Amino acid sequence: MSDEKDLKRSADLEAHEKRKGIGRRELLRRWGFPLLAGLVLGGGGTLLRDRSGRHGRPDDDRLPQPPDWRIDPTESGRLVTSGGASPAENLRRCLDAMGGIERFVRPGEKVVIKPNCAWDRTPAQAANTDPEIVAALARLCLGAGAASVIVVDSTCHDAKRAFERSGIGPAARAAGARVEHQDSVGTTRLDLGGTRLGPWDVLSPIAEADRVINVPLVKHHSLARATMGLKNWIGALVGRRSTLHQRLAQCTAELGAAFRPTLTVVDATRVLTAGGPTGGSLSLVRAVNQVAVATDPVAADSWAGSLLELGTRELPHIEIAARLGLGTADWDSVHERV
Repeated sequence: MSDEKDLKRSADLEAHEKRKGIGRRELLRRWGFPLLAGLVLGGGGTLLRDRSGRHGRPDDDRLPQPPDWRIDPTESGRLVTSGGASPAENLRRCLDAMGGIERFVRPGEKVVIKPNCAWDRTPAQAANTDPEIVAALARLCLGAGAASVIVVDSTCHDAKRAFERSGIGPAARAAGARVEHQDSVGTTRLDLGGTRLGPWDVLSPIAEADRVINVPLVKHHSLARATMGLKNWIGALVGRRSTLHQRLAQCTAELGAAFRPTLTVVDATRVLTAGGPTGGSLSLVRAVNQVAVATDPVAADSWAGSLLELGTRELPHIEIAARLGLGTADWDSVHERV
């Protein structure tokens, strides 16, 4: 037994001596390049880890996509408009023609209303969605049995000031909704897909909602020519949103492909004809006093563009969105006025 142990010990020592015989130069020859490559790739991963867009964190390839909030994705899109009454009444008429809010919001569901509330402006300046429409929609959803309604946006100006001065915050709370923004809630990282978007941090109430209603207004935009429904989804994101402006039309259309709302409610109570997106001068505001409700977000944007006398040539995101299969640019073909 002792002889077997001695033999094993001798063999181990011999192997150890052979290993010791590999000098530093041989070690570098054998392993230097793989080690260097690993360091370079590892460092590159660290550099890219915190970048937004396609260069996200290492686990971004396993991210979920936004839910599809539509009631029936196979149903043909519709666009219903109404005018001449109060914003709340115009909204009610449109929804009644669509089958009532109960067709889109079921008892016990968590509903998110996504207005445009980016700016510290009054309702009369038409830089944000009309607060009366937001409040009326919140009441209707709660009346249909929604478990909760959250009004949320990621603002450009100070969030608290934007929600208060726009009137959206007080109106939403009075209607029984909760008001949130980028300073009050967290984010959920989602893969928005597309050729330009990729992983983004999305306001958590939107990511976690059962139903989402997009409630933009119609206004001029100095770069995009107009802000309407599809571009309103930029307010769902938190992060370096300015990077989206590098190819704004493509990004706007791809946002529409990523976020498929239950409804799009377009506020054309007051239309900001110039000076957007912030506005300011009341002389740039035109009273139109119309509301649209759509299950076709492309038709909704096309109709809204017509109020500013802008077509697909001036608003290329509409044509891109139509090619992506999100709806029709020929809004009149799916339009009903009530």
